[in-house]
Amino acid sequence: MRSIKPRNLRHRPFSRYLSSSSSLQSQITPITSLLIANRGEIALRINKTAERLGIKTTTLYTDPDATSQHASCSSHSIGLGAANGYLDGERIVKLAKQHGIQALHPGYGFLSENSAFAKRCEQEGIVFVGPPAQAMADMGNKARSKEIMTQAGVPCVPGYHGSEQGEAELLDHAKRIQFPVLLKSVRGGGGKGMRIVMEESEFLQQLKSARAEAKASFGEGGEVMLVEKYIIRPRHVEVQVFADKHGNCVALGERDCSVQRRHQKILEESPAPDLDDVTRLDLWEKARMAALAVGYVGAGTVEFILDKDTGDFYFMEMNTRLQVEHPVSEMVTGTDLVEWQFRIAAGETLPLTQKEIIDRIQERGAAIEARIYAENPEKGFIPDSGNLVYLKTPKTDEDIRIDAGFIQGDTVTEAYDGMIAKLIVRGRDRETAIRKLELALRDYEVVGLSTNIEFLKRLCRSPAFIEGDVETGFIDKWKADLFDPVVINPEVYIQAALGVFSTQPTDLIEPHGESLGFGLSSGSERQFTFKSLDVLDPKEGEVVDVSITQKGNSLFDARITRKGEDPQVLENLVSSPVPSSGNSSITTFFPHTRIETTIIQDPNNDNKITIFQHGTKTELSLLPPTWYEKALGLKEVAASVAAPMPCKVLKIEVKEGDKVTKGTPLVVIESMKMETVIRSPQDGIIKKLAHKEGDKCKAGTVLVVFEEEEATQ
Repeated sequence: MRSIKPRNLRHRPFSRYLSSSSSLQSQITPITSLLIANRGEIALRINKTAERLGIKTTTLYTDPDATSQHASCSSHSIGLGAANGYLDGERIVKLAKQHGIQALHPGYGFLSENSAFAKRCEQEGIVFVGPPAQAMADMGNKARSKEIMTQAGVPCVPGYHGSEQGEAELLDHAKRIQFPVLLKSVRGGGGKGMRIVMEESEFLQQLKSARAEAKASFGEGGEVMLVEKYIIRPRHVEVQVFADKHGNCVALGERDCSVQRRHQKILEESPAPDLDDVTRLDLWEKARMAALAVGYVGAGTVEFILDKDTGDFYFMEMNTRLQVEHPVSEMVTGTDLVEWQFRIAAGETLPLTQKEIIDRIQERGAAIEARIYAENPEKGFIPDSGNLVYLKTPKTDEDIRIDAGFIQGDTVTEAYDGMIAKLIVRGRDRETAIRKLELALRDYEVVGLSTNIEFLKRLCRSPAFIEGDVETGFIDKWKADLFDPVVINPEVYIQAALGVFSTQPTDLIEPHGESLGFGLSSGSERQFTFKSLDVLDPKEGEVVDVSITQKGNSLFDARITRKGEDPQVLENLVSSPVPSSGNSSITTFFPHTRIETTIIQDPNNDNKITIFQHGTKTELSLLPPTWYEKALGLKEVAASVAAPMPCKVLKIEVKEGDKVTKGTPLVVIESMKMETVIRSPQDGIIKKLAHKEGDKCKAGTVLVVFEEEEATQ
């Protein structure tokens, strides 16, 4: 961050918002009992601060979360039943009253921005740790919020925010604004119900899709749409604001959240890179103006679109709650924003002035947060779910923080958002913070489901990201670099073979026809065939043969054969495995290097092996030999399309007997409240539809089967 001197504020109206607390008679009511009406890492994070302040907490959980970490983090927890229990505001208020709970913290997501819920808390005498219901209602409706911002002098994106909601009327407004345009629900958030429409011909289809997704996510009224000018090279920059009940309002710096997928954030950082001080301070000023315009109280985030081409910025929306990325602001200001929420809710004044915040930001450098998601970046970032078979996290200290809702053995369910954890790091400057983030990510090891960790490592090494050349289209713009094919080193395959060799029981016979075990007999040899599961491998699905010959105690020869290449032989490898219940840690001395490797065999998939080596994760499948498949009568299943993730079938677009071409929509599915269209991977004839609309399917479940004649063409 460039130096921001207090003198820069001399001619700016910051001071008018900083009332002297000595002249105020505040009615302070300390919070002593708290209901945390949320789940996962945010519930754990709120509980941590509450316990430090001596506040008794009660947590809520649903059936899918019955064994979760947040369900057991407090001495008292209450079950809500079905997965949608977190949305049952009336029941939650009733439980708070029934158990004599003084205050309620809504976290983020679910009911956190529900003004009716906040009002019910107020009516029942429950302290709602958040903004007033009216401020929430004003800012929660995107059309209304833009009217208020325009009146307050906060710049807004050109667009239509009115009541004409017919398809033809909205199309006419889009034409006046000029394509490309952005469609989004008036109740939107998290990228749901949002579509970019590049040209007129696709407008109606995108409108229908956006409305369906928004209604599923936000209920009745969610289908009401805004139409706005789409900025070609936008940055997403937001300002963390905090206001008390006495008219004071401060900005705790800005965060750049431009690196996104599916309109959802992946990385957040503060200060925003490549931003001059004049623009930075103007953003802070406009954010405070926005909060004060609606009589805001508590933590909020004012989000702006910044045009990279012109440098202009526009109000986008205000999130009337604590954000997922609030730890970034905590890192650069040295604050606990949850504690601030409690103090403001109790009637206290803001703990710091604007000048004190500026001084802290200058001293504390830069911070970056990476969201660790259960998803597959190489397959369009589709969500994943499943059991955390193995989990190893980086070591934490004052500059490395992990906010997590899961531990090894927990299940990440498809019923909720797939965020596993947040990794937050701080450095003396942005470059240092990026290096620290990559090093920490190299120590993050997860087995049991797909994650975005490997993608985040590549992102940290991206020259464009390191230079701060960010925008919301960053991933698409630099796709070739971020998904650059990698070659799996031969040492990975050899370590995998040694790992399997060491963990199998000695009295079993495997399909390869060799006895299993880490025997000591000189000259004993075993053959392994691996298939790469890494889709970034230029030889996707590459099959590699590895032969291990044991020459003595911990002494081996290895031969690796790759298609189209001469066999590579490595002799006299000294290897020391430390097996432990399907896992092994192996240290092997190769001719010119010592390599330490962790090898995990998934108990739910005996043939899947995960290798962590040199800070990189590689997934392999241990294949049986061809003769073994023939002996058992195994054969390849007829060509079909399977569910890429646990999901619900929303709509079937084809009928049995239909002839389709590659790219034809087949099925529309929903997972974690996101709609995905499954398209035909080939030309063919539909032989069978395996499910009907409304069915719930596991990942890998066959949805559509093609006629075999067409499938093989």
